[in-house]
Amino acid sequence: MGKDTFGKIMPKALNRNLQIMGEQIKLARKRRHFSMQDIADRATVTRLTVSKVERGDPTVAMGIYARVLYALNLENDILRLAADDPLGRQLQDSELLGK
Repeated sequence: MGKDTFGKIMPKALNRNLQIMGEQIKLARKRRHFSMQDIADRATVTRLTVSKVERGDPTVAMGIYARVLYALNLENDILRLAADDPLGRQLQDSELLGK
């Protein structure tokens, strides 16, 4: 990746994961029978920002995603990020065993 494109191109797999996360947030909102405006008011953001979150827009700050999760009473879901690290554990175990 060239210097002029660094940070501007989103890998396809990551983009898809953000879209899935947005869809899951949207479903959580709908299950609770909240409108986008309800969540926007609770998260102190605009309705447009909630729409971007639900689309998995990568330009939305992580803090905004956290506030939307909080508005849905799902704030503890953020603690699941990188909680299970099988690769890191495998690397650490290999190092500890001297392999």
